[in-house]
Amino acid sequence: MQADDARYLKRIRLKSLNSNTDIASLARKVVEECRLISPSRLPEVEQLLFYLQNRKKSAEKKEKKQIKPRDLTPFEGMELDEEANINSIDDYVELLYEDIPEKIRGATLILHLARNPDNLEELLQNETALGALARVLREDWKQSVDLATTIIYVFFCFSSFSQFHGLITHYKIGALCMSIIDHELKRYDLWLDELQKKKKADILSNLKKEYEKALKKYHGLLTKQEQLLRVALYLLLNLSEDTRTELKMRNKNIVHLLVKTLDRDSEELLVLVVSFLKKLSIFLENKNDMAEIDTVEKLAKLVPCEHEDLLNVTLRLLLNLSFDTGLCSKMVHADLLPKLTSLLEDEVQRQIAMCILYHISMDDRFKSMFAYTDCIPQVMKMLFDCGEERFDAELISFCINLAANKRNAQIMCEGNGLKMLMKRALKLKDPLMMKMIRNISQHDGPFKNLFIDYVGDLAAQIGLKEEEEFVIECLGTLSNLTIPDLDWELVLKEYNLVPYLKDHLKPGSAEDDLILEVVIMIGTVSMDDSCAVMLAKSGIIPALIELLNAQQEDDEFVCQIVYVFYQMVFHQATRDVIIKETQAPAYLIDLMHDKNAEIRKVCDNTLDIIAEYDVEWGKKIQSEKFRWHNSQWLEMVENRQMDEAEPFMYGDGEPFLQNGDILERPDLFYSPDGIIPADGAISPEFFTDFQNGDLLGPQGFPSRYF
Repeated sequence: MQADDARYLKRIRLKSLNSNTDIASLARKVVEECRLISPSRLPEVEQLLFYLQNRKKSAEKKEKKQIKPRDLTPFEGMELDEEANINSIDDYVELLYEDIPEKIRGATLILHLARNPDNLEELLQNETALGALARVLREDWKQSVDLATTIIYVFFCFSSFSQFHGLITHYKIGALCMSIIDHELKRYDLWLDELQKKKKADILSNLKKEYEKALKKYHGLLTKQEQLLRVALYLLLNLSEDTRTELKMRNKNIVHLLVKTLDRDSEELLVLVVSFLKKLSIFLENKNDMAEIDTVEKLAKLVPCEHEDLLNVTLRLLLNLSFDTGLCSKMVHADLLPKLTSLLEDEVQRQIAMCILYHISMDDRFKSMFAYTDCIPQVMKMLFDCGEERFDAELISFCINLAANKRNAQIMCEGNGLKMLMKRALKLKDPLMMKMIRNISQHDGPFKNLFIDYVGDLAAQIGLKEEEEFVIECLGTLSNLTIPDLDWELVLKEYNLVPYLKDHLKPGSAEDDLILEVVIMIGTVSMDDSCAVMLAKSGIIPALIELLNAQQEDDEFVCQIVYVFYQMVFHQATRDVIIKETQAPAYLIDLMHDKNAEIRKVCDNTLDIIAEYDVEWGKKIQSEKFRWHNSQWLEMVENRQMDEAEPFMYGDGEPFLQNGDILERPDLFYSPDGIIPADGAISPEFFTDFQNGDLLGPQGFPSRYF
């Protein structure tokens, strides 16, 4: 026999058991009346009864500490003048068959039992009680908000534990809750309309009593409705742990219902609603649903707010939504930018606010807007307050994005901003901070001259065996310094950079990113006449051609190498080297018609200079341009003729060739002057006249023969 099998168990209900019961007397009575219990087991029965008597007290102590499911606090109407007892469950079920007040009392007593997790297993076995609760909820929820709230709360207690979710699904409580929420939200809209009508009527009649009375009633109804919405939404949130259940909710427009609820003022309800939306937002379909309605606009009203938990969960939801560029745009238009900037001062919310701002700053359309807030001074202060510690990835990434805008970069350089950044970057050898400095250096303006003081420091990093990423950023920063007053020849000689640049042009000598920065650096220093001569004499041009052959599929490499050639032919001293001693012009001719527009543009400018100073190459370039334009023109004419002939090629009658081969046409043959009929319809004199030019018209064109 299996002792755990329900078929071999006998339940004994002790209706008289309470805190004042004499355990010894009750145990003897149980043994006497139940023949299945041997008298020898009387001590075990006493011990079991003692446990049952004290279970209620221990449960209450636990409940005070941590048992409240999901921290859903009791609401108004749960108070009772009697103590619920698990042994009286049948009596409570009978109350569910009475009128509404008795149903509320019976449901409340069962709720008090369900709030103790120790009772859930036993309640689960009582199908009569659960079935009655589900039936009453389905039939009477419109008649009493209190009744609906209490019964849903009972099922919410079960929903706090995943193993009981099957029970709630069995009674279809989730679908019913969706219907109840939808109905209550529509009622809320009706209440607001009625309240507005009474307010207008009272203004016209100068009577405030009716409106105040209606307003008081409205607040009472609103409080009860929000209690119902809160417990119903909490139940659905628990059930949504299963993604299949969550999908069913989405199909019933759960996102629209939640967003509509964001109009409420109850902070506890809003925390729940925003938490639910945050959970849903991790799925693309739900995020798209939120994008279709005014979700961001409603969330913007909650930022900032005094309720810390509500603010935190709202920011986390906005962070999830900010991965969508369209929703980022909505955030900016909802004036969230200055609000999020103000939260950078709050240590608790700073991290999340900065992540959202980072996503916004990725869009070039919105970078300039940061200049009109106090965001940049704040993030610069955060950078300098870090000391020698590594920066947070979010902070430095955000600064890198901001520095890509000219106005932002100018604000960053104000005072000793650039000096502090450069000092910190060179000391810590931080590639991310150097990337930020590189972004600042790319903008033209007076503040670009501030970099002259740091050219030596940057050049010194290149020859050293530093981390490759750091060297790349240093090279990139130097490449941006197209300053007329900068003596690049002195820099190259003092720091012996020419051998380094030449060695790193060899394919495979380093990572492609570093090689590309070397090419860009050569293009920048080649703007200086003396530097161009120095580089040309060092044999860099053949190295560039070799690199061009190796990287011909990479448009960025090709464009930058061609730009170096452009700078070289721009100077008289290096022009002859390029034209007469290398095959660079031939490569440029091949690239004249590249698919990339930037490459074509630089090639054309370079070839124009070459053609102007070298007659032989000028003819070759002109011939190639003519050949290309001619082929393009012929192709265009051919396509036009095909388009014009196409409507006549396929008629409704028989095919033109009757499915035959054009070469088998007996009525055509080739002559030296073209295709002529073979039937002898044209006399031999035709050919004589044609050769003598007698058939040519006044403009040199053949005249009509017939």
